[in-house]
Amino acid sequence: MELEKVQDIASAVLSSGTLPAQFIRQETEQPGITTVKGQTLAVPVIDFSNPDQHSVIQAIDDASRHWGMFQIINHDIPNEAIAHLQAVGKEFFELPTEEKEVYAKPPGSKSVEGYGTKLQKEVGGKKDWVDHLFHIIWPPSAINFKFWPQKPPSYRAANEEYRKHLHGVVDKLFRSLSLGLGLEEHELKQSSGGDDLVYLMKINYYPPCPRPDLALGVAPHTDMSVITILVPNDVQGLQAFKDGHWYDVNYIPNALVIHIGDQIEILSNGKYKSVLHRTTVNKEKARISWPVFLEPPAEFEVGPHPKLVDEDNPPKFKTKKYGEYAYCKLNKIPQ
Repeated sequence: MELEKVQDIASAVLSSGTLPAQFIRQETEQPGITTVKGQTLAVPVIDFSNPDQHSVIQAIDDASRHWGMFQIINHDIPNEAIAHLQAVGKEFFELPTEEKEVYAKPPGSKSVEGYGTKLQKEVGGKKDWVDHLFHIIWPPSAINFKFWPQKPPSYRAANEEYRKHLHGVVDKLFRSLSLGLGLEEHELKQSSGGDDLVYLMKINYYPPCPRPDLALGVAPHTDMSVITILVPNDVQGLQAFKDGHWYDVNYIPNALVIHIGDQIEILSNGKYKSVLHRTTVNKEKARISWPVFLEPPAEFEVGPHPKLVDEDNPPKFKTKKYGEYAYCKLNKIPQ
């Protein structure tokens, strides 16, 4: 077994009200102290069904420059497909630990795929209050079904149905972002991996926590992906850093939360910003989220797009293989 899972720790300590020391954040990070109270951050909400495509592109461009995050509604993914995805993920995490361990990330694996709790090098020995499951859902050549739970039996069908509807959202996002940057509509996706773009599904499971004022589900970070498309459950937890403060992000049922990732910041040569965000936890309820990280293949090189670099705008980032970038990010090695 990799490490004791947070879900098991939560079961053991919830009744006592005591949080183990390795989960207690420094005061500068404790959400009880650092969250702006009584105010949710109204990140831009974009209606994907708006027939005025120019205004959709403009809204996405503006949100990507100034927020690094937005929510999309009327996105053509049926509510039932989202509900089914959420139901099977929740059911998996409610299985006994030994049944989930069948899907554990293999020791020494270079991939993140599998069930686990630790993802990256921990700063100051502090741990995140979360367990997770990673598995690739696209392209077919990259899928390893040994990391897809067989319980509940409809897990695979629910993920495949969600993925089927996701393709249209992905293509429209890439087209809009590309045109917003003044590129041809196909160029940004092409520079992110094209048809080999990897869709990495993650389920984050944040169990009830005895002291949510002291712990974090996930510490502050930007996503290393190109784009992240996230579906949360209805338990508040996502926070974004805006104007020097941490705010709760408003929850909209069935909206997709879009994070601009590091690779778009690099490709846009800094015009679009990857969003600094974190997750808080809840005393009574489990928070669960389903981000899909859109990533280039490991050997694919990403750097500032040639059309966005000139004498007045020299490259602000190195060009490097995505696998190398991800390794440095997870191990806290400067890029």
